[in-house]
Amino acid sequence: MRLPPFFALRALEAAARHRSYSRAAKEFSVTHGAVSQQIRKLEAELGARLFERQGNAMIPRPEAERLAGEVARAVAVLEAAVADFSGAAECDPLVISLDPQFATRWLAPRLPKLLADPAGANLMLWTEERRADFVTDGMDMGIRYGAGHWDGVEAARLFAETQFPVCSPALAAAHPVRRPADLLTVPLVHHRQRPWSLWFEAHGLETPPVTGQVFDDSLMQVEAAAAGMGFALARSGLIGGDLASGRLVRPLEEDLASDLGFFAVWRADSRKLGRIRALLDWLRAEARAAATEEVGAA
Repeated sequence: MRLPPFFALRALEAAARHRSYSRAAKEFSVTHGAVSQQIRKLEAELGARLFERQGNAMIPRPEAERLAGEVARAVAVLEAAVADFSGAAECDPLVISLDPQFATRWLAPRLPKLLADPAGANLMLWTEERRADFVTDGMDMGIRYGAGHWDGVEAARLFAETQFPVCSPALAAAHPVRRPADLLTVPLVHHRQRPWSLWFEAHGLETPPVTGQVFDDSLMQVEAAAAGMGFALARSGLIGGDLASGRLVRPLEEDLASDLGFFAVWRADSRKLGRIRALLDWLRAEARAAATEEVGAA
């Protein structure tokens, strides 16, 4: 025999327990009519009347009372199974797909602190260029770079990025830069997707011809700048450690805002939402602390 719809059985159990369609409807946050309709459908499918009205109460017939009791026991079994499943989610690793640049430059220096925090318990970290799908690859959470618009996932910005010129201390001494126009006469290293034209146009300057090295990787561009090859237009999220250590310096305070940044992403129906939110809170707190330190250092 085909089982009746699950909600119809739940409506029967609640109505029998409350002796009221209205109170059953309130329990499920639906209307009185919705419960009444489910009961009528169940009666039609079972071929028997289930309730008798006595004043304002709906009294289940003996057969309906027995069926309601079995439904209650079945629901209890299901609830226990779901609780066990959720408990297992707390024991399983939280698997995270990381943007390589975020992993190397931002997270790696903070990893000991993260692993010492409850939010960092039982993590499995994967550094990869591909975009995780969270359905077939076993990933629970990801860190992506972009504008924050991806189908099928929730996204939360970790921190806003800016761009600004940086160079090695030796190059800063050899080529003093005191205003944006001074960058027209110094050696530059370039990034294919974030050209220097963004900087010069923002300051009303004509962009000089591209000379020198052009990179398509932000980390290689940063390393070239640290090696004294030229001034780089760097992303704030990747060079905090280099500025703190003195490998790189900022010759100017001006920067450019960006609509791109690093985002945490996850599926809304993940069974590990509690752990994902705890890790997200930790990442955001670290990002706020880093921003405060950078302002203080400036």
